Amino acid sequence: MTGSDLAQVMHVMDGNLRAQDNGTKRHIAVDALGLLLTLLVTAASVQDRDAARPLLWNLRRAFPSIKLTWADGGYAGKLIPWAKTRVKLTLQIVKRPDDLHTFKVLPRRWVVERTLSWITRHRRTVRDYERLPAHHETYVYWSMIIVMTRRLARQPATAQPQAA
Repeated sequence: MTGSDLAQVMHVMDGNLRAQDNGTKRHIAVDALGLLLTLLVTAASVQDRDAARPLLWNLRRAFPSIKLTWADGGYAGKLIPWAKTRVKLTLQIVKRPDDLHTFKVLPRRWVVERTLSWITRHRRTVRDYERLPAHHETYVYWSMIIVMTRRLARQPATAQPQAA
């Protein structure tokens, strides 16, 4: 973790869901830099608020120093007081303006969207090919491990000698 006491929670759903598809949702929690903290894969029929409870519980267990989380509007409702009382997290909802009919970058939401794009750069995470949610979670963690190790392995830029 980056030492920050902030996290973001959001989900992504397969946009091509039909009644016969095995639809899934990825609920992720990331830090302020967009690095994955925890993940939960559920069926598409599971309400966001219901899936957020185990996600926030896992987030609290793994990172007890986190105090504030931002979440998508799908997590609003009874989840906010539950998070405050049960897991001692302040949950703030980042709402999309009602009159917004064009694309606009919303505060804090872009960090999660960027993380989701990093994840989907890897072939096995573009679609849900796996039979079990735990297998899909493993591939998502694997793709984020690749992202993080590539960042760590980067060679620092060497200073160019200045002409005298």
